[in-house]
Amino acid sequence: MIPAFTSTTQEGREFSSKEIEGGLTVLYFYPKDNTSGCTLEAKSLRDGREALKARGYRIVGVSPDSVKSHENFCNKHELGFTLLADTDHSLCEAFGVWAEKSMYGRKYMGVLRTTFLIGPDGRITHVFDKVDTKNHYQQIIDTLDANG
Repeated sequence: MIPAFTSTTQEGREFSSKEIEGGLTVLYFYPKDNTSGCTLEAKSLRDGREALKARGYRIVGVSPDSVKSHENFCNKHELGFTLLADTDHSLCEAFGVWAEKSMYGRKYMGVLRTTFLIGPDGRITHVFDKVDTKNHYQQIIDTLDANG
């Protein structure tokens, strides 16, 4: 079962794990709005939104960015799905995707780019920890097709 949580959407609305129950969800965690890899991933999911919706999935993204940053990111790229502001990292920590990373020899804490497919019972059905940012929606569709 996914952990219980409450967060805030790019519209400033409260969103809780209860909203995921009863449906199929693509819950994806990414490091930062408007960076190259994160933008490619978001645009891939945007472009595949209808194909995922046809299979019953809704898309919810999570990063440590602010509500305002998410609002701007959604508007700029016409995403059309929910982004959650996890400014205190509690949601990332609950899903085990807040971890030590390294860039140019400098260690820091950050988000491990990860996507969870969640079933209507709140159970995680698949985890993508090697995300193909440019083709992520197709990566999800291919996995769904392979697993019936």
